[in-house]
Amino acid sequence: MSNTVATPLEGVFAPLQFPETGAPRELNYSVAPKMSADGSVAGDFLEVAMGPQHPSTHGVFRMDVVLDGERVVKLKPVFGYLHRNHEKIAENASYLGSMPYTDRLDYFCSMTNNWAYALSVEKLAGLQPPERAEYIRIITAELTRLVNHVCLVGFLLQDMGALGTPLMYAFREREKILDLFETLSGSRMMCNYMRFGGCRVDLPAGWLENATQVVENFPRFLDDFENLLSANEILIARTQGVGALSAALAINAGVTGPLLRACGVNYDLRKVDKYGIYERFDFRVPLGHHGDVYDRYMVRVLEMRESLKILRQALRDIPSGPIMDPKAKIRGFRPKVGEVYGRIEGPKGELGFYLISDGGPNPYRYRVRPPSLINLTILEDMCLGRNVSDVVVILGSIDIVLGEVDR
Repeated sequence: MSNTVATPLEGVFAPLQFPETGAPRELNYSVAPKMSADGSVAGDFLEVAMGPQHPSTHGVFRMDVVLDGERVVKLKPVFGYLHRNHEKIAENASYLGSMPYTDRLDYFCSMTNNWAYALSVEKLAGLQPPERAEYIRIITAELTRLVNHVCLVGFLLQDMGALGTPLMYAFREREKILDLFETLSGSRMMCNYMRFGGCRVDLPAGWLENATQVVENFPRFLDDFENLLSANEILIARTQGVGALSAALAINAGVTGPLLRACGVNYDLRKVDKYGIYERFDFRVPLGHHGDVYDRYMVRVLEMRESLKILRQALRDIPSGPIMDPKAKIRGFRPKVGEVYGRIEGPKGELGFYLISDGGPNPYRYRVRPPSLINLTILEDMCLGRNVSDVVVILGSIDIVLGEVDR
């Protein structure tokens, strides 16, 4: 990794020196297959449909892959198997009635889904959450980022063939955080916790102490996890130089989140938009340089360490007080006529909600900007010229959840 990079935002990591194999990292290349008049592939190429039940597709997702031997010459992502009509349902439900549906977009990240939607409605209705609610949102969001990233690393190692151990270690830590979510919201995954103007309930007695214990113990686990993985020769061989993505393509495709920052692009909405109260916290934005699978892995590991830094500050400084804006209404909620786009830095990238209000009790238009779907659009570009075994690893490094892709 290069040790220098332009950092237009204050307090940003320069890319770190990661373990290297000594061999130069390869670049992807494209070899277009010959096509017949009817649009099918001509010659000795093999067409393979991976999915929608294939275990490495992370859900009901299909890749139509054209192979020259084991080398990928064409790849078409096919999704829509899980489509649940989320956006149209929301246009026929009350604003509050749509909150539980957001839980089921990226079902690993319920709390951040809630926050992005609540933030959009608050901008539309002119609501301002109290200080304590803002701190609670930061805490639950960064705990969610830990859950997402540690599970991503576990799943990525399983996709490489490390069956069981890394994923079970990751899920062991995830369970501790889900225990906190269950105590707070009554649910482990579908939390339905945020409300327009604040949070549904205050923190129960002892919750801050339990959360602090989880946060203080997590770095020890992360150290052990990294010692097992980051310099592992198999992980390095399977990830360095694999699935390289250029910064220019990532920007042009609208890619966001760790996938974009692994390319060296310094863009994190917590720094750019400073939504909530993120400007009060001292943290840095890890950046990669090569944009390959290894950089995506390392960026997420470093982001977990920065999330722990944010959590320590938030747990230390959280004030007492109310958790709801007194102007907020639960019944008869009708925001003013207008349109708004609210967004946050979700664990997978920019999660946004575009809403149009006609003054009625439900949105006139409701649109989700899901990072899993947007980031998936460059899958073919990263896979061309690679072996079919690399496709599984590249897809795993994108970090998708099909509930958000198909919404």
